[in-house]
Amino acid sequence: MPKTESAPAKAMTRGDLEIVITRELDAPRELVFKAITDPTLISKWWGPRRYTTVVDKMDVRPGGAWRFVHRGADGEFAFRGVYREIVPPEKIVQTFEWEGMPGHISVETLTLEEIDGKTRITATSVFATKEDRDGMWQSGADSGGRETWDRFAELVRELHQKSR
Repeated sequence: MPKTESAPAKAMTRGDLEIVITRELDAPRELVFKAITDPTLISKWWGPRRYTTVVDKMDVRPGGAWRFVHRGADGEFAFRGVYREIVPPEKIVQTFEWEGMPGHISVETLTLEEIDGKTRITATSVFATKEDRDGMWQSGADSGGRETWDRFAELVRELHQKSR
């Protein structure tokens, strides 16, 4: 696994309905925002390494839909949502739903805070019920989320080095 130059992601539950993940990256906020919203980059970081991720749709605007598909030895898994708010390069609010459990929709808010040329990402997922939150946490969201954010940090580091 390639080394990252940022601190590892921190994941925790908060209250009964939230999962919060934070990560600091040694890159400017505009570059981090681009890596999150550019459909050509999603397959390079979204999801655990054991999967290939395909962007089926990604219309980054309020009301626009997104759908990503994981393909791996254990099958194909699709995720989808709708963008609710986009404030470049500060904030993205979107819904998230695993198609394997339709109707269990969370709302994700991603904030990007620039601090001395670095970017702090805070991803907050709010679930409709404690059972939905706990189910997501127990399904591997903690380890899968950490691995995804590690992959993201690697991509951002590479993009930042190329931009210098």
